[in-house]
Amino acid sequence: MQVHMNGTGLGKKILKRNEIYLFFVIIGLSIILSIFNPNFFTLENLFDILRSYSFLGTLAVGLLVVLLSGGIDISFTANATVAQYVMAYLLVNNPEMSIFLAIFIPCAIGIVLGGVNASLIYFLNAPPIIITISTLNVFFGVLQFISGGKWLYNFPVWFRNFSKITVVKLVNPEGIPYGLSILTIIWIAIIFVTFFILKYTTLGRKIYAMGGNIVAAKRSGLNILQLQMFVYCFMGLFAGIASIIQALLAQTVAPNAIMGRELEIIAAVVLGGASLAGGSGSLIGTLLGVSLIAVISNGLTLMRVSSYWQKVFIGLIIIISVSITALQRTAMARRVATVDVEE
Repeated sequence: MQVHMNGTGLGKKILKRNEIYLFFVIIGLSIILSIFNPNFFTLENLFDILRSYSFLGTLAVGLLVVLLSGGIDISFTANATVAQYVMAYLLVNNPEMSIFLAIFIPCAIGIVLGGVNASLIYFLNAPPIIITISTLNVFFGVLQFISGGKWLYNFPVWFRNFSKITVVKLVNPEGIPYGLSILTIIWIAIIFVTFFILKYTTLGRKIYAMGGNIVAAKRSGLNILQLQMFVYCFMGLFAGIASIIQALLAQTVAPNAIMGRELEIIAAVVLGGASLAGGSGSLIGTLLGVSLIAVISNGLTLMRVSSYWQKVFIGLIIIISVSITALQRTAMARRVATVDVEE
């Protein structure tokens, strides 16, 4: 017989959520950073953060879905790099190319490369982390060989102007215009689409079920190949979209510009409470994880702290956050008493 000694109050359930603690950490850091630099807590800086971190946020949302399914993807930066470079090469050599084609090409490449990951994971029955580390090196190595490491720039005027579009236009006291970027709107749309899939569709429930217990999911009749194909292609699609966003932000494309940011993105998702074992995590938590990294990086940049120290601070925050989560889970496990009664 099992006796579960869990708190039943709504308040206790809410306070156990990792998102609440993360939210208060972000608020606390924001207050401290605002004291040291009043420019941090301004609408102009908020819009700038949302625009600058739309790339990281897009990839984090895609990665969350993969982790919820019980998988993991390390190759998404190489995926995005390949998609971005092909798009940039075609843009530079075909300046009259339509915006629709410029969007379609990297998204299609991302989906195809995501499908390669899903196929290898399913048919080889190999750990996703091994497969995706391998494909990361394959995708990136092939691109480096073909491109020769050449940077691409001088994009069409319409491409440069697109990144400057603002939905809400304002002017600061110095007369400099600023506003809510179209790139932020794209990120917001991605968040809503993902939220709808996970919350209101049968597909979303199947993804959670597969991540919770893949053996039970198979026995219940779920098509594992289709589900894995969806989550990795979904990640690939978002890698393609993120590659467009990053190109719009930088206005230059290098074969290694995105590489090396895997851990930053994984950290944002894990900070938000997503489990590397699969089956648990939330979109709100992921957004808070991205927000924490954005707040730290932006605040330290405004304070003119070296980028090397920014990595140190982010690393320390991750260690503290993961430690708190581990302590929470240990405390919750202790509240559950299992009593064996012999008949």
